[in-house]
Amino acid sequence: MSFDLLVRGGTLPDGRVADIGIRGERIAAVEPRLEAEAGRVIDAAGDLVAPPFVDPHFHMDATLSYGLPRVNASGTLLEGISLWGELREIATVDEMVGRAVTYCDWAASMGLLAIRSHVDTTPGHLRGAEAMLEVRRRVAGYIDLQLVAFPQDGLYRAPEGRANLIRALDMGLDVVGGIPHFERTMEEGAESLRDLARIASDRGLMWDVHCDETDDPMSRHVETMAREVTRHGLGGRAAGSHLTSMHSMDNYYVSKLIPLIAESGMTAIPNPLINITLQGRHDTYPKRRGLTRVKELQAAGVTVGWGQDCVLDPWYSLGTADMLDVAFMGLHVAQMTHPEEMARCFRMVTEDNARIMGLEGYGLAPGCLASLVVLDAGDPVEAVRLRTDRLAVVSKGRVIAERARNDTRLSLPGRPASVRRRHAAGSGTNG
Repeated sequence: MSFDLLVRGGTLPDGRVADIGIRGERIAAVEPRLEAEAGRVIDAAGDLVAPPFVDPHFHMDATLSYGLPRVNASGTLLEGISLWGELREIATVDEMVGRAVTYCDWAASMGLLAIRSHVDTTPGHLRGAEAMLEVRRRVAGYIDLQLVAFPQDGLYRAPEGRANLIRALDMGLDVVGGIPHFERTMEEGAESLRDLARIASDRGLMWDVHCDETDDPMSRHVETMAREVTRHGLGGRAAGSHLTSMHSMDNYYVSKLIPLIAESGMTAIPNPLINITLQGRHDTYPKRRGLTRVKELQAAGVTVGWGQDCVLDPWYSLGTADMLDVAFMGLHVAQMTHPEEMARCFRMVTEDNARIMGLEGYGLAPGCLASLVVLDAGDPVEAVRLRTDRLAVVSKGRVIAERARNDTRLSLPGRPASVRRRHAAGSGTNG
């Protein structure tokens, strides 16, 4: 028996220690010990080996454009949208491709190998769609990129908004988007959802809506979305992104709403870094932070995943393409501090996000795509706590990124010199 690549002695997210044998682009074997030849061996003894990170919500057409055409002085969502509205009219296809490919390089180095990116389809020139289709082609060998036709200025509110969304889908974008709370009236927002659900259903596509990204507790479009998901049988093919108004809604209403969401089978994608930055800007004190009701949705059986949303763009002045940063912030804001909840935050940026995106061949089992990440941590909780280094990233059977272990040598008065590792094998607590 022989393999092209053998990952030796890693600790899997469920705590098992195993060797992973890879042939070509697929995992061929996962066993406690594989006695086999291999073209290359990665010694992962004591390190966490996980499936790759997944981001189900991003805006790649705008990424790495911070400060263009100027900085978002108020820090609000609406000023960010206004700035992007100016930038999309002057940004060239080549500029957007260059920034997005650079971001994908960052992502690959972090073990982020699947991304769903919303692409603004508002302008008739559709340069953003053209650029992101080219990016998808360029990175296909190592990153799975899903593209959402997103009518940023509203399906009905923007001139030719609906027609341009249809054109973008015909160009090859993968997912139907939407933004009902940005339409002129609540009724037009609801009608946009009914229209978009039909489009997704008729084309057999997934549906991902920026839904109720506002502090207004009366923005209740997710109720209509859940109804349309049920009506068309979209189930897990549909995702409600942000859902920040739920943070401010009346508890009695939410007690009715969450069962409707769960009944529909739709998923939810909060974006903690951005939600807590953009929401509550009009508040004095107490100041809301806008994250949706993550634990309550999960308790009802709804699949919830963490999204990154933005990196260095008109809405967010920071970011690194590291989904562990996203999980770390989400853990704090959602108060998910029980050990099981912290481990769930790791699953939310791996397995749960893969489920939301409908990724095929994802996981660490024979037959799955040979994509994985070796982390300098002993278990998932420690990985989130440390936002730890990626020691190796494997995409479709090829090692695409490597990093030497960053141990620290301590020479302290009165104590012998020692090498301090960021984690001790299997401890989950040493740092």
